[in-house]
Amino acid sequence: MKYRKFPGTDSLVSEVGFGVWTVATKWWGVTDRQDGKRLLRSAYEDYGMTFFDTADVYGDGYGEEVLAETLGDVRDKLFIATKFGYDTSHQPGERRGHSELPQNWSKAHIINACEQSLRRLETDTIDYYQLHNPRMEAVLSDEVMEALEQLKDEGKIRYYGAALGPDLGWKQESLAAWDKGYEAIQIINNIVEQEPARELLRTAKAEKKTLIVRIPHASGLLDGTYDPNQHFSKADHRAHRPVAWMKAGNEVVHEMKEMGLFDDGRRTLGQTAIQFSLYHPTVLAVLPNITNADNLKEFAQAADVSPLTKEEFELLDALWCNGYGERLQQPLSDSISKPAPVR
Repeated sequence: MKYRKFPGTDSLVSEVGFGVWTVATKWWGVTDRQDGKRLLRSAYEDYGMTFFDTADVYGDGYGEEVLAETLGDVRDKLFIATKFGYDTSHQPGERRGHSELPQNWSKAHIINACEQSLRRLETDTIDYYQLHNPRMEAVLSDEVMEALEQLKDEGKIRYYGAALGPDLGWKQESLAAWDKGYEAIQIINNIVEQEPARELLRTAKAEKKTLIVRIPHASGLLDGTYDPNQHFSKADHRAHRPVAWMKAGNEVVHEMKEMGLFDDGRRTLGQTAIQFSLYHPTVLAVLPNITNADNLKEFAQAADVSPLTKEEFELLDALWCNGYGERLQQPLSDSISKPAPVR
């Protein structure tokens, strides 16, 4: 494992982190809790992962509790991020499907949410505290900033930022968060879904800002598990994605294979996808979806494989610019023509 410093601090963060939602929810991940605990422990003990990203709503608090249960004895070795903003006063099981819960950005709610997260995590301090899928009003809120600064002054959080989403977009919110003084932002970035990350990465480089990347494998399109003939269940969010998105992902993988970017003894497809984001020094860490021991090993070791060279990164960049970026913005389509050759 390799580590990067949280900007302006001595805090080391593993380049590949663990998104705890895969072992805390039943949407698309690990449903057996003992298996989930084994994965978390192995991530730290066997592969040196120290960055664990969770949220108060994952499993109605279980996503925080499981970190205390599994890794509480090495808390001082970890960098724990959690999130807040959703109204957690609903009754367990009340949520329907993937629908969003109501949000609450009042100071009183934020202070209480932090206290509850600290209790579940069995810790005195949260390393990185994030607004969870905020809209612009929340990002710009002085009341939110007042609450965060108070928590920081009291030593209950060390750093704060925002996890933008829940889907693609959110460029203006990201830029506003940086302008407001947030210390990092978490976004989606991968070879198939590069907007608005491309612009945010340029801004981060120019203004020395920090990004955390999630979904580096485009929900399975870039980790070698996607089968073009596969039919997803209605409960799987991928069942609701445009056909064009899936076909483009399949073609991207084919083009990458032809370029010799993976499966050549240096790195796998899944590791190449992680290295695509780690290529940028402004990216603090990448959070792949970890669901079993095999992909834990593969993704954790992505930090140690051959990094993308400048020429290899430019091949991927040109691949996007020569066709995929434009086509993925188009309405649902059953046909995607091959992009122009990469020169």
